[in-house]
Amino acid sequence: MIPEIGNFALMLATAVALVLGTLPIIGAARGNVRWMALARPAARVIFLLVVVAASCLVASFLHDDFSVLYVATNSTHALPVPYKLAAFWGGHEGSMLLWLLILSFWMFAVSVFSTHLPREFISRILGVMGLIALGFLLFIILTSDPFTRIAAVPDGNDLNPLLQDPGMVAHPPMLYMGYVGFSVAFAFAIAALLGGNLDATWARWSRPWTTVAWTFLTIGICLGSAWAYYTLGWGGWWFWDPVENASFMPWLAGTALMHSLAVTEKRGGFKVWTVLLAIFAFSLSLLGTFLVRSGVLTSVHAFASDPRRGVFILFFLGIVIGGSLALFAWRAPKVGLGERFEIISRETMLLANNVLFLAAAASVLLGTLYPLLLDALGMNKLSVGPPYFDTVFVPLMAPALFLMGIGPLARWRKANLPEIAARLKWAAGVSILCAIAVPFIEGHWSFMVAVGILLAVWIVSSSVTNLWSRIRPNEGGQIGAKLAALPRGYLGMLAAHVGVAVFIAGITLVKGYEVEKDVRMDTGDTVQLGPYTARFNGTVEGTGPNYEYLRGQFDILRDGKVVRTMHPEKRQFASKSEPMTNAAIAPSITGDLYISLGEAVSQSAWVVRVYYKPFIDWIWGGCLIMAFGGVLALSDRRYRLERRSTNESALAGAAA
Repeated sequence: MIPEIGNFALMLATAVALVLGTLPIIGAARGNVRWMALARPAARVIFLLVVVAASCLVASFLHDDFSVLYVATNSTHALPVPYKLAAFWGGHEGSMLLWLLILSFWMFAVSVFSTHLPREFISRILGVMGLIALGFLLFIILTSDPFTRIAAVPDGNDLNPLLQDPGMVAHPPMLYMGYVGFSVAFAFAIAALLGGNLDATWARWSRPWTTVAWTFLTIGICLGSAWAYYTLGWGGWWFWDPVENASFMPWLAGTALMHSLAVTEKRGGFKVWTVLLAIFAFSLSLLGTFLVRSGVLTSVHAFASDPRRGVFILFFLGIVIGGSLALFAWRAPKVGLGERFEIISRETMLLANNVLFLAAAASVLLGTLYPLLLDALGMNKLSVGPPYFDTVFVPLMAPALFLMGIGPLARWRKANLPEIAARLKWAAGVSILCAIAVPFIEGHWSFMVAVGILLAVWIVSSSVTNLWSRIRPNEGGQIGAKLAALPRGYLGMLAAHVGVAVFIAGITLVKGYEVEKDVRMDTGDTVQLGPYTARFNGTVEGTGPNYEYLRGQFDILRDGKVVRTMHPEKRQFASKSEPMTNAAIAPSITGDLYISLGEAVSQSAWVVRVYYKPFIDWIWGGCLIMAFGGVLALSDRRYRLERRSTNESALAGAAA
């Protein structure tokens, strides 16, 4: 009965989404107040109905209802409860329902926190989001029903062991919060195009929602990278895998969008460009979602196994992307270009930064889709891996990172290049000195390491210069008082930039100085790794909640003394023939020791992967600092509803 309730809730939600996606938009065009008044309650009803459907699927997992095909495919009696919850999004059907659940949550949030918006504008926003929800509801009901019944089976097939990890409990929801969050920016952009209100006030309304989505996506990518590092047993944090690229592309477009929104809000410029970026960011989110969850990345012929799903995906992408670009082409020529600015100005640097970010996203998109296209056309299979991305992506991002240090110090409209150079001479000197010294301190000099350190220190030192120019005491007032008076949006920007610098430093040092050894070790053998010695003490057997394991024991010595013991495992799940690797990691701020068991050579000897990863935790630390910058920016008083400026009220009156 519970699955049927879930199915019925999705059908009711489809009907309500049809109403939301049509009547409020038509009402806004005709000035029909009653039809526009349907927008908020309809959005909230959809959220309630989707919550009911999601709760029914969760209840089916918790009650081990193996008469539901999706539950039987992704769970088992022995699966621990946290992973039964994670099994909700462990397969295609559940992940689509999660996408819809988060979309309905964003709709609910917009309906609650948008009381200050003009009635016509919010009607268009929620109407656009209702159309997106309608597309996903139809996709789920027609091709991806998570409540399909089968003849009851004694036990399920179990959740993929790779997903039975705490990181995978948090990673997909965070990632989808970012993916789907860009639908709000997209809806704002389409609503602004429909209403012709592409001005600074629109950008101000849209900016906090975009920042929230970007922050969630940053955390989601960070969690996914960390999960790959400690779960897969390879010791890598990023593989340029198509699944990883699917989340990285909208992040790049979203980063460009945030910077463009700042120009539109503050200077009234980039209006057309900002709308286009909002369309691109959400389009890439949709494309990434469907690439990962449609089976295309496993095989480009997956559409043939379920033609309905493949055709629906292509049709939906065509409607959303093609329709929004067609509307953009129709409306954009009628929008003014905004204030003029000189070639040397903050606007120019932000525009150059945006173009570089978008070009980087395009390069990742090309490297992801080109092999799939060749395979689909029956041509030679082609593998695009790190060499391509390192060759194409890095040269695009290096100048963008350099501009990150200059842009915030440049003046709007017209900047003075000698003045900027004079203000940054200290930052340039420190950056060059560190780029020369750090590689020697680490053991050997490398050009790529020097460039990475140069860019990382450049961003930090220029940010410090920028901050000091605002709080230095010789202009009157105390440093503490000036610091407290700074806008949190500005401080969030500085924090995010510092996070990028920490991230770049971590990548540079781990790629330049990591030590990786695959060795044969018998009981009592030792291996040297950086300043440490690892001694293998054999393995022991044991049983986990739903698996059996072989656990290795390694003593880690430094200067002849045992400083810690590490326990990598091989786990055998009943439902899977291949054992899973669970690495042991000893983290520290200066580097990680990483040990994983490979193949057994004899009863007591193993092939062991022993890695030393210097400063690798700086990669995830930098991501978290970036996300903290986003949170700090969101706390800016400009985004608090009770402190809205009077020009928004004036616009509301004009729109009415």
